[in-house]
Amino acid sequence: MNEMTKIRRFLLLAVCSIMVNGQWSLVNAQESGSVFNFLNLPVSSHSTALGGKNISLVEDDISLALQNPALLTGVSDKTVGFSFMTYMQGCNTGAAAYSQQVGARGNWGVHARFVGYGSTKETLVSGEIVGEFKPLDLCIAGQYSHLLSDRWAGGVTAKFIYSHYGPYTSCALATDLGLNYYDEDADFSFSLAARNLGGQVKSFGNKRDHLPADLEMGFTKSLGHAPIRISVTMVDLTRWTSDDYFTTGKKLKGGSIFMNHFVLGAEYLITDRYYIGMGYNFRRGYEMTAAGSSHAAGLSFGGGVNLKRIKFGIAYAKYHVSGPTLAFTVAYNFAKEQ
Repeated sequence: MNEMTKIRRFLLLAVCSIMVNGQWSLVNAQESGSVFNFLNLPVSSHSTALGGKNISLVEDDISLALQNPALLTGVSDKTVGFSFMTYMQGCNTGAAAYSQQVGARGNWGVHARFVGYGSTKETLVSGEIVGEFKPLDLCIAGQYSHLLSDRWAGGVTAKFIYSHYGPYTSCALATDLGLNYYDEDADFSFSLAARNLGGQVKSFGNKRDHLPADLEMGFTKSLGHAPIRISVTMVDLTRWTSDDYFTTGKKLKGGSIFMNHFVLGAEYLITDRYYIGMGYNFRRGYEMTAAGSSHAAGLSFGGGVNLKRIKFGIAYAKYHVSGPTLAFTVAYNFAKEQ
């Protein structure tokens, strides 16, 4: 089987998976009507620094593969990674991941992520407090990626998602599909990703809600011999109406809707081991400002160290009006040197 045939078959599988899951129409619905929206939070501090959405950055960083499974092919054999991020006031989120090579062209991995919301008082309709409970969101997933050719890679993630809010629970099954093209000589990467395709197995009530499915596209490119690398990511590619976004009552114009699909990131590569980066998320900037929090709305920045075995990153962003977000990522490769 030649390389182009492999790529065509992977693309056909991706399209069929989207159609079978029935998500092509559901993706157009508003996020406010979906469940498990914690899946849209970034796990990687590197991604957080670059605006919170990045599916095209090819690095030996296991946390990046949680947004695009095709990027798992760039992760070293036997790598373990941990992430932690402060979210809303009293809320934290974290993740753990492991990856291992399969043969000469494949990688498999597993990861788990959670969002904890602290303790919440449980009350009756009358207002009587009867106890406390700890809301929790959880996702456990398996991944596989494969080099389809010297420049093309494809990947898939299978997810089990669970939420527990006092007496109410819900669970779902979902899939992420990713495709990446990487030209090492030109240091150019292009990716497509379809995320959170699936549905609820058990709903909170009698009505089943849809998952926050998303179609994304992006590229990353270095600027010639300059130690600068830029990333442009387009998200929400099936949401093009004003009703798909948070507003204060007024309708968004076409230009604002178009710009809200973009996430921009730029990095300064101090050396091949150290980087600093910043990003701007147009949608987050607009919605945070509309919600009354204009300070650093949409902006993010951070940096990291990529040593041979150990990698560490830290980033700052703002995802909620109640406070800023700090994200931390650490990874270790314990494969024996050849």
